[in-house]
Amino acid sequence: MKLEQLARCSRDLLRLELTAEVQAAFSIYADELLAWNEKINLTAITAPEEIATRHFLDSLSVVLAVSFGPGQRVVDVGTGAGFPGLPLRIVFPFMELALLEATTKKAMFLAHMTERLNLANVKIISARAEEAGQDAAERESFDTVLARAVAQMPSLAEYMLPLCKVGGQCIALKGENAAAEVQQAEHALRVLGGHVKKVIPVELPQVTETHYLVVIDKVAATPPAYPRRSGMPTKYPL
Repeated sequence: MKLEQLARCSRDLLRLELTAEVQAAFSIYADELLAWNEKINLTAITAPEEIATRHFLDSLSVVLAVSFGPGQRVVDVGTGAGFPGLPLRIVFPFMELALLEATTKKAMFLAHMTERLNLANVKIISARAEEAGQDAAERESFDTVLARAVAQMPSLAEYMLPLCKVGGQCIALKGENAAAEVQQAEHALRVLGGHVKKVIPVELPQVTETHYLVVIDKVAATPPAYPRRSGMPTKYPL
């Protein structure tokens, strides 16, 4: 799928109508991603049609799991080059988006893209998820928590759930091992106040493997001890 076909696939697969202005923003995003990628490691995907499919369309597939409304507070954990948060913010300008990224150079790219696209209501949090989850300003303050390609589900649950308010949702974008990861994370989810609501398969054009959206409801407050200090969720998963 070429970049100019993003609008058609978004409409056919996701029922999203991308305006000419939105399409132009995605074109700028792709150009800047490739330009910065020559200086810092942002993505291994450099073909325009793959950027459109594996980054932009994959990010937008989150709409199959959640409806974004005005004033909704969204955080993208370990966002890297901005996926899935920035593509969603481009399409839904009324959301309040926080991009959580610990790597300074990647955070600089995110700040550049936010300015380049003139995006309001976007906050860059240059910190680890463990730090943000224990920050009173961020803890249990978001309606929707997103993460893509960050960690295995038992660890990822400890990164995401402390940031999500009770009654909110976490959406993890996962690959073919989604079902096995969910099973492995059952204990972690119980401890952290989460419950898997559903797992939604996503078929992307010209991508052989099925992607999945793991939808987790935040049903109870996360105990104060979590998240543990930096590195612990990965080294010693619940």
